[in-house]
Amino acid sequence: MNNAKMWLVVSPNVGVPIFLGAVAVGSFAVHVAVLSNTSWVDDFLQGVPMGTGDQSAALEQSEQLDTAKVSYVTPRADGQTEVTLVMPDGSVATAIIQKPDVLASVTQ
Repeated sequence: MNNAKMWLVVSPNVGVPIFLGAVAVGSFAVHVAVLSNTSWVDDFLQGVPMGTGDQSAALEQSEQLDTAKVSYVTPRADGQTEVTLVMPDGSVATAIIQKPDVLASVTQ
């Protein structure tokens, strides 16, 4: 044990509960920070797909910014990807990303 001499100054009956209490308080603080600063935790805890839960908090955050903050990606059956953006004013924009037919790095 690296700090064995510490127990000559602090009794283990006092030091061990203080140490475990500090670990518990730190863990609780981290969990509170994650729950209060993210919007995806509610979706995860309810078992619904990401982005399908309450979007009002995300819209409020995106209205405060100059750029789109919220986006949802949906794969399509034809191999393309659809991206839905929620703009700062609350309007919704959709972009379709197509896969290139031939990559520029491929030589024929």
